[in-house]
Amino acid sequence: MLKTAVQEQLLPGETLQAKWDFAQAAGYDAIELRGKGDLHFASRLDELKRAAKDGVVMPTVCVDMLHFFGAFDTALRADAITQMKSQLTVIAEIGGLGAQTPASYGMFSRRLPPFEPPRSEEEDREILLAGLTELGEHARREGVTLFLEPLNRYEDHMVNRLEQAADLIRSTGLDSVKIGIDSYHMNIEESDPAAAILAHADLIGHAQVSDSNRFQPGAGHLDWPAWLAALHTIGYDGYLAAECRLTGDPVAAVRSIPAFLQRSGA
Repeated sequence: MLKTAVQEQLLPGETLQAKWDFAQAAGYDAIELRGKGDLHFASRLDELKRAAKDGVVMPTVCVDMLHFFGAFDTALRADAITQMKSQLTVIAEIGGLGAQTPASYGMFSRRLPPFEPPRSEEEDREILLAGLTELGEHARREGVTLFLEPLNRYEDHMVNRLEQAADLIRSTGLDSVKIGIDSYHMNIEESDPAAAILAHADLIGHAQVSDSNRFQPGAGHLDWPAWLAALHTIGYDGYLAAECRLTGDPVAAVRSIPAFLQRSGA
């Protein structure tokens, strides 16, 4: 049986408890939280603890910031690492599994002028390894996992495919860093998404889902049976967290996701 989660901003309701009531009725097993910058996620700790006490299942947090640990600017990199450490600590405090982040988002694309980034590939790698190692060591101390998410080439120029994430993670030597896969980005970057899942089975720690057009699963042309079958083959027992836009009636759209995924993975 697939375990499904949904990001909190997609759910109707003013509180996490109200959102959880809707999520359960729709067939979800958990809520994925969003972690904004300026230590906003830490400021929610009392709210999150109350929700956890009331039975809300919140295994993961996905970063929701403007800069990340692979930023060009030294101060922005340092701040991103501070924010992510805080998010890892908070998710650990409420009994969660870990936090997901890309290396960068919207910082640079080789697909747009000037085409060549201001930092060499060697410098990129050095920066990414330093950040992943620092965050991974913090995650290990907290007893949770850092999930590195490859993004498509238009959103990040450094980590686009699972093999790139796997290479960096193996270089850290840390079991506390895993790949957080996203079906939307994989549809763009992987020549065979299912094969990529099979090839990196030992490092896949989390999964986010949306269709080929970034709308809810079922609204695009992604080959869900093949993608889900690959996860089943590798014995993935984590959550499938809906991170998507919604087309059509938003309430009906978010309600449709668990049933669609169950049918597609049957």
